[in-house]
Amino acid sequence: MTAAAKELARCTLDLVGVQEVRWNKGRTVGTGDYNLFHGKGNENHESGTGFCFQYRIVSAVKRAEFVSYWMTYIVLKRRWCSIIVLNVRAPSEEKNYDSKCSFYEELEQGFYRFPQYHTKILLLGDFNTKIGRENIFKPTIGNESPHQAINDNGVSIVNFATSENLVVQQKVCLVCTVT
Repeated sequence: MTAAAKELARCTLDLVGVQEVRWNKGRTVGTGDYNLFHGKGNENHESGTGFCFQYRIVSAVKRAEFVSYWMTYIVLKRRWCSIIVLNVRAPSEEKNYDSKCSFYEELEQGFYRFPQYHTKILLLGDFNTKIGRENIFKPTIGNESPHQAINDNGVSIVNFATSENLVVQQKVCLVCTVT
């Protein structure tokens, strides 16, 4: 955790979503100038999610909650609105259909649980997708993609994003393994 905190400080990041937090219970762990707030993974110690946030933004944290081992959210209070950041970790492409359906049902419920008035919702995480360059999806995904073709998980997230008038952006800022 100390190595991750040093890397976050070097990159001057105040809030970062983390996936694959495999610890067996949800808690908040402090190190350096950061707190790691995380939920527990599933029974196989997989898929846990959480957030690393800089101590200086602690006063803006109104609420944080572990919804499931697939989803964690944090509510940040701003002057004129609240910012809700949903951090998710979708089942991989190899998982069974029921598992994926459960995830997307939970994602919809999580997305709709928040008021839309004076609220900005950011959705981030590891969706285990390959989103291709198909012209039909360009209004939602834009022109850039590292993949040629879309996979089933990609279709699911593009459909969700389209239904909610969201834009899908594929960015990776920092990959850090903490054991």
